[in-house]
Amino acid sequence: MATTGQVPGEARGRILVVDDDRLVLATVVHGLRQAGYEVIDADNGDDAILLAREHRPDLALLDIRMEGKTGFDVAAYLREYLQVPFVFLSAFSDAQTLQQVKALGALAYLVKPLDVSQIVPTVEAALGRAAAERARPAAPPVPAPGVLTDAVPIAVGVLMHRYSLARAEALERLRRQADQEGRSLQAQAEKLVDAVELLAAAGGA
Repeated sequence: MATTGQVPGEARGRILVVDDDRLVLATVVHGLRQAGYEVIDADNGDDAILLAREHRPDLALLDIRMEGKTGFDVAAYLREYLQVPFVFLSAFSDAQTLQQVKALGALAYLVKPLDVSQIVPTVEAALGRAAAERARPAAPPVPAPGVLTDAVPIAVGVLMHRYSLARAEALERLRRQADQEGRSLQAQAEKLVDAVELLAAAGGA
């Protein structure tokens, strides 16, 4: 099932929201429309790709674990064929998930359960970052597509999931850790994500 909708007047941007949990989908869609965005929504990956091809959204919010095409499948298509940036929604922060989030180049990583008060600022920031990247000069060449250079959104998502924190609290915790260890916020985020992956690799050895 797929639907589209637009608030009266000029929308702030066109967002594709994909989640097979109808309650989550309805909550996110309602919150974004209330915030002034035009929203296209789908509850499966196949419809999401069709809608993205037709409407060319400015940003996609993708649930990861869905039957049929997963959020990762949709993200790969959006990146390779439509150049549509995306944010992942997930209740998981295991090492394998984080590795794929990084490899695909997500602009952010939102941890369920979702709060609209956290979603809207994340969407605003992601749209701003996407616009900034589009405005960059074509030269020098950028690295191979799909590499997430900003680990902060992922690290914040990990802290939210592990300690049941709100996004602002998780970001502040990450900042405090960075200050205590004399690192930049980016360096501390990369250390945290690397540690999660290292622990998981050790546990599976």
